[in-house]
Amino acid sequence: MADMARISVRIASVSESATLAVDTKAKALAAAGEDVIGFGAGEPDFPTPASIVEAAVDACRDPKNHKYTPAPGLPELRAAIAAKTLRDSGYRVEASQVLVTNGGKHAVLEACATLLDPGDEVLLPAPYWTTYPEAIRLSGGRVVELPTTATTGFKVTVDQLEAAVTPRTKLLLFVSPSNPTGAVYTPAEAREIGRWALERGVWVLTDEIYEHLVYGDAVFSSLPALVPELADTCVIVNGVAKTYAMTGWRVGWMVGPGDFIAAAANLQSHATSNVSNVAQRAALAAVTGPLDAVAEMRDVYDRRRRTIVSMLREIPGVECPEPQGAFYAFPSFEGVLGRTLGGRVPATTLELADVVLDEAKVAFVPGEAFGAPGYGRFSYALADGAMVEGVTRLAKLLGQPGM
Repeated sequence: MADMARISVRIASVSESATLAVDTKAKALAAAGEDVIGFGAGEPDFPTPASIVEAAVDACRDPKNHKYTPAPGLPELRAAIAAKTLRDSGYRVEASQVLVTNGGKHAVLEACATLLDPGDEVLLPAPYWTTYPEAIRLSGGRVVELPTTATTGFKVTVDQLEAAVTPRTKLLLFVSPSNPTGAVYTPAEAREIGRWALERGVWVLTDEIYEHLVYGDAVFSSLPALVPELADTCVIVNGVAKTYAMTGWRVGWMVGPGDFIAAAANLQSHATSNVSNVAQRAALAAVTGPLDAVAEMRDVYDRRRRTIVSMLREIPGVECPEPQGAFYAFPSFEGVLGRTLGGRVPATTLELADVVLDEAKVAFVPGEAFGAPGYGRFSYALADGAMVEGVTRLAKLLGQPGM
């Protein structure tokens, strides 16, 4: 007994969420009286639309929402998500193919746990959202990273996929629009990848959480809608968090083949039971209501996107591709590393982020968290004034050699 570890190796090996860690440190400094500007959390700065909040208030007063409900989700919500999937993705599914989860993060973890056996390989294009590799490893899977760069538009190619596939490859994790890079695959690119997965017999887990946040000429396209034959081996993850400014409500979902959803629902029945009924009622109002609010938010994000990219590009040594989707800028700091800043010489973006937080009181997430050393993620889902002030502080710090 004395030699047994207090914490299991499986859980002890999980990395802390870097995005939440940065946000937590920034908030702690702010609570201590520091004037901190945080670019860390991927969270809309808008309130949840009033009609959705009112639906939740009404739900609180209805005693039926005070009781257990079906673990896979309220039947009305599952049906509404199926209808919304057809409306927004052009992909027809039944309500029985929907599982309501405690946010998109929960959906990713449950999907991996339902699909993967120990040693199964998962193709994961990098940069990636911090939770993906942890969910894969927790489920016994082996992460196979496929690096991309700004030169390739942060997009993986079929040639890369083909070079990485082995007899143990079970799953491809495909994301468009991307967190953290803002990359958006064209319909032709996505279709080619979907057909490759179909021919290779590889499952696809596709995260569509940023489906409504695309800019300029970029368009969102849903993989199983482009390649209908993929439906039997494709799982969609989505949720209300980004589209409706509902990050704290914790409602996401999975859409997939019936046997997969039944198995994942069985897992959820033991893990969490039903998602909060009040939050589900709010989500029902969201997905059945108009998209006016997201259209207004997208216009604001688009303006901020152009502003932050322009400002970052003016900083000596910083290169910033223009994101096509989501609400993140993903600049390269390779030309900055090695400078003396605040008496320190950061050699990595992990060290740079710490210096910038200490010296400029600006928080961003270093690229190491996303499998992309040398880069940093800046959310532009914050007020215009704070965003401009934050990048101005960054520019002042990085623009003073020897400081």
